[in-house]
Amino acid sequence: MTLAIGSLHLGLIYGLMALGIYISFKLLDIPDLTADGSFTLGLAVSAVMTTAGHPFLALLAAVVAGCIAGSITGFLQTKMKIHPILASIITMSGLYSVNLFIMGASSNVSLIGKDTMFTIIRSSLQGIDYNLIKSAIAIFMSLAIWGLLSLFFKTYIGLSIRATGNNEDMVRSSSINVDVVKTIALAISNGCIALSGAVISQFQGYADISSGVGILVIGLASVIIGEVFMGHRSVTLGLLSAIIGSTIYRLIIALALSSNVFPAYGLKLVSAVIVGIALSIPAIKEHMEFYRTRREDRKNA
Repeated sequence: MTLAIGSLHLGLIYGLMALGIYISFKLLDIPDLTADGSFTLGLAVSAVMTTAGHPFLALLAAVVAGCIAGSITGFLQTKMKIHPILASIITMSGLYSVNLFIMGASSNVSLIGKDTMFTIIRSSLQGIDYNLIKSAIAIFMSLAIWGLLSLFFKTYIGLSIRATGNNEDMVRSSSINVDVVKTIALAISNGCIALSGAVISQFQGYADISSGVGILVIGLASVIIGEVFMGHRSVTLGLLSAIIGSTIYRLIIALALSSNVFPAYGLKLVSAVIVGIALSIPAIKEHMEFYRTRREDRKNA
């Protein structure tokens, strides 16, 4: 039971990050490596501001910082004409030093003994189980951001982002500024990723400079797993599937590590195997459908 609750908490919080990955990877069709840096940026900003006594303001500041990071990547891509992957690598590399600067040249910041969003809400709701409070906060935040994004992608700008990912040339011929649309999308994407990092830092009670390593791959796995369970439908369901996929991914990780088969230091290996399988699912399904069609053709011949 404890395993399932812990996976639910982490899955929903990391689901915010999966929402950001969904925007850049699925809607905009851009593999944005800025995610590794913007996630840690959210942790760093949140941790520092929480230690200063502003845990709720820290969430907003993290979102703004993430949006700025995404905008820089968008600027490098659109105005400087740098390849999308190289542009995101440049931003990600620069953010490493920025994050260290924010954290006071320390590789980690502890929040032990500090008031976080979770402890403040717990103190105001005495008598209620702490796990229930954490679950309610995680569910509320993930559903709130999902709802806001669902509404946003039905607006003119949101539809322009979706159209740009489908057919950039057509959107450009419609007198829509594709460069601005891409930059806005990357800003929103990294804002969600930074928010996830901000909540994680307060949830776990510390921020570490290496926490964002591999975040993009984890986010991609969450998106793919979610699509396996919910299929390719509307953007609203697609965003929701990213959150569900993140929760399922965390549960799989927890189950794998709770067994005696894998040692604690095997987390990266387990994650890599799960991610590899998840990302291979579309190709596996395509091959299965191909061979099924061939068998049917032979029977009918």
